[in-house]
Amino acid sequence: EFQEFFVEDDALSQSAALLFDRLIRQGRAFGVHVLLGSQTLAGAYSLARSTLGQIAVRIALQCSDTDAHLILSEENTAARLLSRPGEAIYNDANGLVEGNHPFQVVWLDDSKRETYLGWMQQWAEEMARRESSVERRVPEEEPSAQAISRWPSPIVFEGNVPADPLSNPQWLAAVRSLSSSVPQPSALSPQRSCWLGEAVALTGPTELQFGPRDGGPLLVIGRDEDAALGVLSTSVLALAGQGTNAARFIVLDASLPDSQAAKTWNALAGLIPGLKVVTPRDSAAALQEIVDEMHARPDAFGAPIFVVAFDIARFRDLRKADDEFGGFGGFDKPKTVSPSALLAEIVKDGPSTGVFPFVWCDGHQTAQRWLGRELLHRFEVRVLFAMNANDSSNLIDNPAAGRLGPNRALLYRGDLGTLEKFRPYKPLSSGWLEELRQESDQTTSESPMNTETPAAIGSHNGDAGDTGHESASSPTTDSGDVEDTWTDISELNVN
Repeated sequence: EFQEFFVEDDALSQSAALLFDRLIRQGRAFGVHVLLGSQTLAGAYSLARSTLGQIAVRIALQCSDTDAHLILSEENTAARLLSRPGEAIYNDANGLVEGNHPFQVVWLDDSKRETYLGWMQQWAEEMARRESSVERRVPEEEPSAQAISRWPSPIVFEGNVPADPLSNPQWLAAVRSLSSSVPQPSALSPQRSCWLGEAVALTGPTELQFGPRDGGPLLVIGRDEDAALGVLSTSVLALAGQGTNAARFIVLDASLPDSQAAKTWNALAGLIPGLKVVTPRDSAAALQEIVDEMHARPDAFGAPIFVVAFDIARFRDLRKADDEFGGFGGFDKPKTVSPSALLAEIVKDGPSTGVFPFVWCDGHQTAQRWLGRELLHRFEVRVLFAMNANDSSNLIDNPAAGRLGPNRALLYRGDLGTLEKFRPYKPLSSGWLEELRQESDQTTSESPMNTETPAAIGSHNGDAGDTGHESASSPTTDSGDVEDTWTDISELNVN
């Protein structure tokens, strides 16, 4: 439905028209091909006739007289004479009448379509297993041509749903290290990466790096609790599976006991050995322990510690006191180190010693009250969800976050001066986390690089043990002659 780009005559439709025109005119020279589909081309705004004129191949199903003129040409209205369902016209002569070739579209009922798709998916998974076995046989050699994936994963943009971390192979490789006794390549480097979501542009997943020379305080700000939980929990999982030294994670969790956030952090505590969940009552002692460790290694970058403050507005002890803002009445009181001062020290001096704070708050006003203007400037890396334009301008000098819709976020890098839009990851289901924990607890005699562990790695739902491929191995009996071809992957010649 590419016509959705042109429902209004605005900057978006003008940009889309220019990009479509450039792709259609010049894309073939670079191996880029454009396939456009829509139920109708009628409307006040559409692609320019000069752009449509560059499309040589056109397929028209039964349509109105107006659409027949637009799809084919002014003199070619054959599409309006089509009557049978699935009857169409193929034209590879820029819509001229002499290029018309009537044909019947192939029809598959639902059962046959699902059976064929299931077989194709099973075939692809079998090939992936064979390719991975080739890589295990020659671990020190360069990957051979046989080990290269034959079917690169297609990029499907679904703007109305949150991004799924299970579709990110880099994230999966890092998480797989948690349940494998053989470290992944990412575990052999001091540099750690986390992925926040899928970029709106074709640039790969949105990534942040943390290490001796990279990384700093991260501020996640906005009222979308699910998006904040998804970004932070998936980042913690990815960071835990990387690096030469075992990382520690201190999660200051102020969520409600029965909430999804509390269940997720508790599940991660059972999965990651170095993760500790701290309640607001014990936050001061936990922060003091971290500051003491920072003082013990002032000139060395030690094993990284990631401090996650989830919903900082619920931590009353972390709010800056009046005298810390420069108020009155604090001169006659004994000077004690407050929890807010400990957090400030972690934010200011932590990254240089390997301590990285991640903070989520629900808005700009909360950030001002709990962090203060000076400490807020220390957070050069910020993730913004939908908010009003004034808060967006105060945080990143740009009202762009005021135009964000659901399942959208902005990554602002003050150190690089960049602004990137992406779809944040959704929280992982409790069933998936439980299955991953069971896999990490198991000790088997099989190869530790088995690509099938954990079983839920390739599953996008939380049902334990459900791989979603039953139709691939047991074709329905309604498929007629379909089940006479082959019924098992072993019958395929995929050498």
